Amino acid sequence: MGDVAMIEREDVDLASRFQALRAAYARHRCPDRAERLGWLKALRAALVARQAELVAAIDADFGGRAAMETRAAEVLVVAHGIDAMIAGLPKWMAGEVRSLPWYLLPASGHVVRQPKGVIGVVAPWNYPFQLSMLPVAMALAAGNRVMLKPSEITPRTAAFLADLFSKVLPKGVVDVVEGGPDVGAAFVALPFDHLVFTGSTSLGRKVMAAAAPNLVPVTLELGGKSPVIVAPDASLEHAAERIAYGKMLNAGQTCVAPDTVLVPEAQVDAFVRCYREAVGRLYPRLLDNADYTAIVNDRHRARLQSMLEDARAKGAQVTTINPAGETAGATRRMLPTVILGVTDDMLVSQDEIFGPILPIIPVRDVDAAMDWVNARPRPLALYIFSGDRRVVDKVTQGTTAGGMCVNETMIHAIIDDLPFGGIGASGMGNYHGEDGFLTFTHRKSVLRQARLNGMGLFAPPFGPRMQRLLDLLVRP
Repeated sequence: MGDVAMIEREDVDLASRFQALRAAYARHRCPDRAERLGWLKALRAALVARQAELVAAIDADFGGRAAMETRAAEVLVVAHGIDAMIAGLPKWMAGEVRSLPWYLLPASGHVVRQPKGVIGVVAPWNYPFQLSMLPVAMALAAGNRVMLKPSEITPRTAAFLADLFSKVLPKGVVDVVEGGPDVGAAFVALPFDHLVFTGSTSLGRKVMAAAAPNLVPVTLELGGKSPVIVAPDASLEHAAERIAYGKMLNAGQTCVAPDTVLVPEAQVDAFVRCYREAVGRLYPRLLDNADYTAIVNDRHRARLQSMLEDARAKGAQVTTINPAGETAGATRRMLPTVILGVTDDMLVSQDEIFGPILPIIPVRDVDAAMDWVNARPRPLALYIFSGDRRVVDKVTQGTTAGGMCVNETMIHAIIDDLPFGGIGASGMGNYHGEDGFLTFTHRKSVLRQARLNGMGLFAPPFGPRMQRLLDLLVRP
């Protein structure tokens, strides 16, 4: 009974906090450009001033997060993202003039860009600051109020976010809700004007179902298994280096990390050798290396270990990469592994890996690799390594993914002027740049008509005049 009462109290508290934001929006429905710019600039300045504190919070949450990774993936990405919003805001806020058919003259048509209202943001734990701050800042750029639910898996970062917003922005602009899964379930059931969720596909389905009764539009940034196609002409050394970088960043705990590599059959052994060498260059030591991030908690590490044990039990060849020959200690840093002999019934083939485990699948050619990709749920990202423009164009046109990189991994996801989002099982909707601004904006059509106009020609009683007019307008 106590647990039920606690959940009910949390629901009531969330509802009242939501209504407070709704009231703030009702009092001031469309902040002008100067006010929005003020919010963004204040957040950017606070981020830069408090970045050391943020780095320490994320390091503590992970039990070992590389400081330079945090500064690059969290601080730099967010600071540059806000810079892009500040630069783009004058153009993004401008109205759009639209054309009308001549027989409606002297009417004019245009589109007004208005804030939607109160936006809900549910953020994940893997990049707990970036994936909280970017959608919140974009919603603020569009003039909205925001309620943010950070992940309970990274509580220190959640507390940092709550403190940052409370000190930097006026009351009634952003409210940070801390708490566990019960709070999250109540959060996504609120009648937001738009809801953004970043997380797993399975949770995304539940979020969409919770939002449906209130007809809340949702943006789902989900995960999935982002494959890499290595074409026969590709440089294996270059491909292995960039795949190793993408796979090992944040210890593979990235939604667009390379998940599975499709390699020509005759080149599998050479690619494995190149990949092992690339990992060794990036991380000469792994278990005792502050540049290498730990798995976020024991539960997620156990999940990854169960994937490896399942693959071994079902006949796969699992090879550990350990350049310095280290012995496992108390750390949650996990030695990377390569898996050969992968079959569809293995856990590593069915679930998003989200760790430093790399399945390698031999394929006959690029066409076979494309068939493999197209037979599975549409991924959040797809990567192709090839120097042949015809091969790249074939893969680009012949597959569907949320985004794509050619001869690179992951970098598309941090480019402000490229829309970021999934398709199908990997998500819906997108943000970044003007695309993100429009996600949080209602584009309202407005038609202005003069008192004297020709619309009377279309009014009853109908007769020969109307017949001639329609014959003129609908001619062969």
